[in-house]
Amino acid sequence: MMAFVGATIGGYAGWAAGEPFGIFTAFVVSIVLTAAGGYYGRKMGKYYGG
Repeated sequence: MMAFVGATIGGYAGWAAGEPFGIFTAFVVSIVLTAAGGYYGRKMGKYYGG
């Protein structure tokens, strides 16, 4: 569950950060931050959830 939440937040943040530079930049940054958010969300879920 935390991986999904992290990926959602990361994807939104990536889109918001890249959008001023164009739609392709927003897409690429969104993909990168979605992956990072999923990874760190999963780590946080394991650390706090057991």
